[in-house]
Amino acid sequence: MSSTTLPPDDRAQAPSPASPTLPKRGRVKPTLRSFHCALHEAGASRLTDEELDTVTRALVILERKVIGQRQAFTSPAKVKAWVSLHYGMLDREVFGLVYLDARHNFLAHQQLFTGDLAGCTVVPRQVLRSVFEYNAAALIAVHCHPSGVAEFSQADELLTHRLKAVLDGCDVRLLDHFLSAGSRVISMAESGLL
Repeated sequence: MSSTTLPPDDRAQAPSPASPTLPKRGRVKPTLRSFHCALHEAGASRLTDEELDTVTRALVILERKVIGQRQAFTSPAKVKAWVSLHYGMLDREVFGLVYLDARHNFLAHQQLFTGDLAGCTVVPRQVLRSVFEYNAAALIAVHCHPSGVAEFSQADELLTHRLKAVLDGCDVRLLDHFLSAGSRVISMAESGLL
């Protein structure tokens, strides 16, 4: 399968995807030492070291509560605050997935692909591989626009429909695709695009 590139927000630079890492089998309880996301990469956010430490601690607490309570993501409103915390402060495009069981309970979250200011290359084959690794029955796709433009582009829609078709063939439901642009989070399902 070929890769699909999320669109440039408003700057034209070539995307540089990160190679995704797959988790080890089994669920791992998040800790400060094990918690890693794009926020921790050099130059990935506008936060000071102290602010980054505070945000990381908050994310660990949130993850523990979600995992501990087997939280069900049953509406876009429930997901938006979570997405804002994970993606709202990034200075580059990042694409991730929230893995859910058959009842839409949270299994895990992984930031699969990291780009630059203008875009992020998403490889459907790697998405599918990660789905099987978590044994997920449903997914929520998430990405951010560091420019602050809170609109799905045509390329975002094309990627989402392509992923949906690939996942449908494996009996995995793509429930929604969220876009975080600063403090604003929008849902493709709520926008009538999915």
